[in-house]
Amino acid sequence: MHVEPITCLRPAPERAAEFASLPYDVFTDEEARAYVAEHPTSFLAIDRPETGFDIGYDAQAPEVYEYAAKLLRERQLDGTLVRDEKPCLYLYELTTPDGHRQTGVLGAIAADDYLDGTLCKHELTLPQKEADRVRHITGLRAQTGPVFVAYRDSMAIDVIVGAAKQGEPIYDFVASDGVHQRVWRVAREVGVGALGVAFSTVERAYIADGHHRAAAAAAICEKRRAEGRVDDPAEAFLAVLFPANQLRILAYNRIIELPEDFDEAAFLAALDAAGFSCGDARDAAVVPERKDEFGMYLHGTWRELCWRGSSDELDVTVLQDQVLEPLLGIADPRTDERASFVGGVDAAELERRAGDHAVAFALFPTSMDELMAVADKGGIMPPKSTWFDPKLQSGLAIRRIW
Repeated sequence: MHVEPITCLRPAPERAAEFASLPYDVFTDEEARAYVAEHPTSFLAIDRPETGFDIGYDAQAPEVYEYAAKLLRERQLDGTLVRDEKPCLYLYELTTPDGHRQTGVLGAIAADDYLDGTLCKHELTLPQKEADRVRHITGLRAQTGPVFVAYRDSMAIDVIVGAAKQGEPIYDFVASDGVHQRVWRVAREVGVGALGVAFSTVERAYIADGHHRAAAAAAICEKRRAEGRVDDPAEAFLAVLFPANQLRILAYNRIIELPEDFDEAAFLAALDAAGFSCGDARDAAVVPERKDEFGMYLHGTWRELCWRGSSDELDVTVLQDQVLEPLLGIADPRTDERASFVGGVDAAELERRAGDHAVAFALFPTSMDELMAVADKGGIMPPKSTWFDPKLQSGLAIRRIW
């Protein structure tokens, strides 16, 4: 891996808590508008600039991205953002209310690592979403939300990171989602160099979250290469790299709208024929405790489903291939509007969202080992297979690329 220091815009320490926000893609349109209305100077207003326009306005119109650039300039003029001119790496620690803690290295990854497969992907991207991030980066002339990257554990990196965290953090606050955020600046050349050398021994890393951001950054890099640009900042993109053993994946559940002619008895019989043992209906929620177990909420009751087939496949793949496509007609869950995804929420939320018109499936979380195994083989997982918790805050580092 090629990891390099960055110069960036970043919030003044006293403004960080009010400016930083969760990634653009964890909000629905309604949620994003509500958040920006309550936090008008937050980074989400820049990350989702369509919230500054009327509902129904073309979110990818040129003036939308021009508006994002205007907001970015305003945040510099009002002192929210300051420029860190010295190339640095940063250490980014997140601690959840229940005590889970993870620390990553924030810097830039070479675009070539993505293009040559050193940085592995495990999901397909949607052209429209990728185009949005290309236009966003181009409009701001900056990379904003970092790509969330995992690497197999390295004692050398752990030692360097641990030593660098002995100083005072530049940020120390609790974000709106309750996650404690701390960031340290690694500015001394010896520290930056040591981390660069340590990462050079990492043969392969994995995109945990941010496939569209990575694809967009790589597309811009290739375009600028074709224009003959050399030594261009777009040759690398913003990322935070975490050791895999520190990461936590929660279930990413599915909700599927039912067709008008849905027959519950026929559906249960089809599940049995497909290889699932169906438990009796019950009021108590079914939360899977192991692989090959699923919870199903349908018409006000829960059932436990147990897969009787091979355990070699991911649970999300079994559900997609054996149930969602053949029995419910969801051939492409990335684009089918009848399919929605709910990550890291409790059973009551699944019940609320499913109501009487949909069926909800609760899954056992995909593991990091499963993710890396699929990526190592060049495979692709079904969309929304992993919900990493906690989510990174966006806006803590904004990397200008021209």
